[in-house]
Amino acid sequence: MGGGGSTRRVTFEADENENITVVKGVRLSDSVIDRMKEPSSPSGRQHRGAVSDEELKKRIAEELALERARRDSEAQKRRLFGKLLERERISSNEHLTRAILRERAATEEERQKAQRF
Repeated sequence: MGGGGSTRRVTFEADENENITVVKGVRLSDSVIDRMKEPSSPSGRQHRGAVSDEELKKRIAEELALERARRDSEAQKRRLFGKLLERERISSNEHLTRAILRERAATEEERQKAQRF
């Protein structure tokens, strides 16, 4: 299917007139599906069929590009969110470590004061 790390397979099946009849593995918009269902007029079918096939292929390519862009955007958001969570985890650990060290120092100071008296 192309770049972007996608593993989805897309299958186009065509009839004897090279008309695309089935698209597998792709979610199409309702408008594209509606246009695919529209009956073509009998007059001028050869010429209009070729044009509509090209238009259909173009629309499918646009749909695939939009879907790929959406997935890429979601993946980028997940990566950024992951980085943010990692920074928060590191910051929390640092704060906790500092608090533990302060508590240990205070305990040690109290122990030394108790030994003096």
